[in-house]
Amino acid sequence: MLSKEIKVGLLALIALVVLFVGFNYLRGSNVLSSSHTYFAKYSNVDGLNVGAPVVFNGIKVGQVKNLELLPAEGNKVKATIELEKGIVVGDSTVASLAGSLLGTKTITLFMGKNSKAFTGGEELKSFTVSSITDAFQAKALPLLGTVDSTLLRVNGFLSKDAKTSIQATLLNAQGSSEALKNLIIQNQRNINEITTNMAHLTRALNGSTKKLDAIASNFSQLSDSLKNAPVGSAVRRLNATMAEAQTTVAGLNKALNDKSGSMGKLLNDSTLYNNLTATTASTNSLLVDFKANPKRYVHFSVFGGGKDKTKKETTKSPDGKEGGNGPGPQINH
Repeated sequence: MLSKEIKVGLLALIALVVLFVGFNYLRGSNVLSSSHTYFAKYSNVDGLNVGAPVVFNGIKVGQVKNLELLPAEGNKVKATIELEKGIVVGDSTVASLAGSLLGTKTITLFMGKNSKAFTGGEELKSFTVSSITDAFQAKALPLLGTVDSTLLRVNGFLSKDAKTSIQATLLNAQGSSEALKNLIIQNQRNINEITTNMAHLTRALNGSTKKLDAIASNFSQLSDSLKNAPVGSAVRRLNATMAEAQTTVAGLNKALNDKSGSMGKLLNDSTLYNNLTATTASTNSLLVDFKANPKRYVHFSVFGGGKDKTKKETTKSPDGKEGGNGPGPQINH
C-alpha cells in the first residue's frame, strides 16, 4: 500500500504534467505528437503571433512555436515553426509571411525540387509579401508629410492682420446669428399665425380635393359619352355637305367667269356699265336744270272765268318741245 505522502506526490506530478500539456496545447503546440521544428528570419513580423498557423496548399500543417528578436543581426526576428512529421521540407522550401485584410499574418510554405531534405532545426528561406496595409502606409505617409508642409505654409501665409480679420468675421457671424435668433423670437407670434394659416389652407385644399375628384369623374363620364357617340357618321355627313358646297361654289364660279352667260356678261361686259354711267350723268344734268328752271318743265293755265278755273299742266321735254299729259287736276277756288 502506498502511503498518503506518495499518493499526494504522484497526484501533484500528474497535475503538473497535465498543466504543462494543457498550457502548450493552448499555445498551439501539441507535445504528444511527433513533429519537427525549423526557423526563418524576417525583418518585420508585425501581426504574426505565437500559435499562428503555417499553411501549405491551403491546409494547416503546423504553427508558429516561438518568436525571438536578434539584435546582433540587425534586429531581425527569428520565427520558430513546428511542422507535422509527414511534411518534408528542404533547401528549396520558402516560408512566405503574408497578411490578411484583418491585419493578422500567417506563414505559407512553397515547395520546390529539393536537392537536400531537412530533418529538423534547419533555416528555411524567408519571403515577406507586402500587404494592403503596408502599401497604404507607404502611400499615405508621404501624403501626410505633404499635407503637414502645406498646413505650415498656410499658417505662415496667414499674417497677424489676416488672423485678426478672420476672428472679426467669425465674431460678426456670431452676432448675425444672435440677431437672427432675436428676430425669430420677436416674430414668433407671426410665425405661429403663418403656420396656422398654412394648416387651414392645407385643410381647405384637402376639402377641395373631393370636388376635383368629382369634376374628374364627370369629365371621365363625358369622355366615355363622346367615345360612344356616333361621331363617325356625323363627320361623314359633314364631309358630304362640304363636298356639295364646294361643288356649288365651283359651279357658281364657273358661271360667273363664263362670258357667254347672263351673269358673265353682267360682270364682264362694260357696255352695261357705260350705259348706266351715261344715264346717271343725264339724270344728274336733268335734276340740275330742273332745280334751276322749274317753270320750263311745269306751268299752270287757267281757262274760263267766273267761279270755275281750270289749271292745265304742261311739261317740256329735255329737247325743248312741250308735251301735254292731258288735262290736269281741276282746282276749285
